[in-house]
Amino acid sequence: MSKIRIVLADDHTLFRQGIRTLISVESDFEVVGEAANGGEAVEKAVELRPEVVLMDIGMPGLSSFEATRQIKKNRPETKVLFLTMYDDEDYLVEGMEVGASGYVLKDSPAQQLIAAIREIVRGGSYLSPRMLSQLVDDFRTRIKSTARLPRFA
Repeated sequence: MSKIRIVLADDHTLFRQGIRTLISVESDFEVVGEAANGGEAVEKAVELRPEVVLMDIGMPGLSSFEATRQIKKNRPETKVLFLTMYDDEDYLVEGMEVGASGYVLKDSPAQQLIAAIREIVRGGSYLSPRMLSQLVDDFRTRIKSTARLPRFA
């Protein structure tokens, strides 16, 4: 079985090393490169051709969103998974607009990250449960504030 090739893009070296260690436990994962900023993430994605780029939000230089846009333009088959501390719906929406396949919060359990990587490689999408709950709550609020036509049985 071929391994899922992953590039880690985060401006914090210690965090990248920790994620690399976590991922190395999974027999079907292989970290093939690291990037400390958005520009490097684009370069590594083009050069190394990973299945997945784990992308931090808020790196120096080229923004993570623009880096994702460029990665998807140059390598549409590469999946981008945002791995971030920001539980902000605006960031989530922008991430999806530029082509990200998922959004995982950095305070999530390791198994959520592992599950997210596997899900997006299969062609699915992944949201951290807390982000999904926020979206559902927001959706419910919008439904309550909008007049709806009665349903017909």
